[in-house]
Amino acid sequence: MEIPLIGRNISKLNLSYNMENKLKHLEFIQNIITRMNTNSFQIKGMSITITAALLALTASDYNISYISIVYFALFVFWGLDAYYLSQEKGYRKLYEEVRAYTAEQIDFNLKLKKEYTEGANSWKHVLLNKTIWTLYSLQASIALVLILVFKFYDK
Repeated sequence: MEIPLIGRNISKLNLSYNMENKLKHLEFIQNIITRMNTNSFQIKGMSITITAALLALTASDYNISYISIVYFALFVFWGLDAYYLSQEKGYRKLYEEVRAYTAEQIDFNLKLKKEYTEGANSWKHVLLNKTIWTLYSLQASIALVLILVFKFYDK
């Protein structure tokens, strides 16, 4: 009589172990999503800071190279921000897929499938996302206005 109980307890232990694996896999994916989100937020902050600093330099000494750097930096940060947001969306899809797995299907694979970052989640599509587009176009517009003010109202 004790043998079946031991067998049942072992299968409960295996099920518990497999569920812990599933939870750990989901935790790994969530950590990646958080890291992508943090990177995107930091890029937005750096973009605003660098743009403001370069515009301050332009105000004190009007130089076309500062203006070029402002717009080059804006495009670089815009692209990086879109990339990280695209990756974050891809990992959210991976999270949803892994969430639906049974405990036995867990393989700790963190590689994104190509279809996770296509369509609405593609880098090119995310470039025109309203939150990203608004931020960087607003920075570019403000920079343009200030540059024109600095040029035509020079001391």
